Amino acid sequence: MRKTTIAILFILVTMVALQVACRKADSISPDENPDSEWLSGGSQTAFDQGSGAFSHVFSGLPANLLRVHEIGDGQFNATFVSAPAPINPGLGPIFNNVACGSCHVADGRGKVPGLGESAANMLFRLSLPGEGEHGNPLPVPGYGDQLQNRALLGKQREGDVAITYTETVYKFADGTTYSLRAPTYTFTGLYTAMPGNVLLSPRVAAPVFGLGLLEAISETDIMAGADPDDKDGDGISGKYNIVYDVFSGKKVLGRFGWKANQPNLLQQVAAAYNGDIGITNFLFPKESSQGQTQFDSDPNSTSYELTDSLLHSVQFYVRTLAVPVRRNVTDAKVLQGKALFTAAGCIKCHRAEVRTGVDVSLAQVSNQLIHPFTDLLLHDMGTGLADNRPDFLAKGTEWRTAPLWGIGLTQKVNGHTNFLHDGRARNLMEAIMWHGGEALAAKNRVSNMSRSERDALLAYVGSL
Repeated sequence: MRKTTIAILFILVTMVALQVACRKADSISPDENPDSEWLSGGSQTAFDQGSGAFSHVFSGLPANLLRVHEIGDGQFNATFVSAPAPINPGLGPIFNNVACGSCHVADGRGKVPGLGESAANMLFRLSLPGEGEHGNPLPVPGYGDQLQNRALLGKQREGDVAITYTETVYKFADGTTYSLRAPTYTFTGLYTAMPGNVLLSPRVAAPVFGLGLLEAISETDIMAGADPDDKDGDGISGKYNIVYDVFSGKKVLGRFGWKANQPNLLQQVAAAYNGDIGITNFLFPKESSQGQTQFDSDPNSTSYELTDSLLHSVQFYVRTLAVPVRRNVTDAKVLQGKALFTAAGCIKCHRAEVRTGVDVSLAQVSNQLIHPFTDLLLHDMGTGLADNRPDFLAKGTEWRTAPLWGIGLTQKVNGHTNFLHDGRARNLMEAIMWHGGEALAAKNRVSNMSRSERDALLAYVGSL
């Protein structure tokens, strides 16, 4: 009897402890306080701060849509193999990886390769000076617009890129030193000659959670934030990209990708399947190797390697991934960092909140107050971060403002802290200190902060 009583007491104490620990989540539920800044994704906020924080499905999906998400989840992580095969055939013949989830590990951020490693979670865009048929980057003959560094047995990969870094030591105003590493990229093992004027742009895989909410932000809202001529004189001159929509055949607003060069999630997913894995689909029916020596398929074939239904299920999967909840919002140090983030001017590009538009096709993304910390606009980030490769209206120094939501969980989910488009920053402070161009004034304000202020700033960004 005594053991039973003790066991019951232990269970009761544990339940009370769990209730106390979870009270923050309870107290900020969407029903009670839908506008709380704890709720990064509005009603589509996942109360998980662990290694699976980026992989939660939207709440409130009906059973039929939940099933579509689950099918997309399986396909997102499915490994493709060379044809013929009963399941997931069609890999290659040249490719960068074998599955979406191989780059976007746990739906998160890719890392740069270590010494002697081939790029596994990043790729390299290629183009020549000039524009393609639709204002897109001009493909490189014999290579296209992306370097494929892997190939099927018996085929030649296009080549690879070796990365070396040059370290430079700098000082904050208080005398504390920090180091930034600048990458240099060198082509290796090319299967055929590469033009001398080729433009190269490295890209690490970006997180895929919360994309459905970003897609639900109205075009009007995004465009309203643009100030390309800096008419208000604040030094920030964001602009939007106008890109080619393959399905409609029209020029539309771009919002996805490091340079906002994709118009919607369907095209983003379809292009990745085709360019990264070598999988044809109804939007991109041609093999990425077509016209090259690796190509061995029937150019007149009308069958696609990925069915329309599976393509749409993967699109729906990334559209319905929730955003992890904020942490430590009321902590004094985090609140100090929030004030410093605003005072430094970071908030001008990393827009803290926005309300999504009305979307009758998916109620879960409709009319949500979200906290993505991006304006989805292009900004000049200076020569230090420039890839010098235009992409539609994006210039060689311009990048889309990266969303910051969930960034503080990168180490826990992905096991690293590589940031920026090419992963050169090894931590958040390095990422901040690489900012230039329109963000130079903000970076200088950070440089002039005391150590304790910088720590508070990082505490705030890490809480997002």
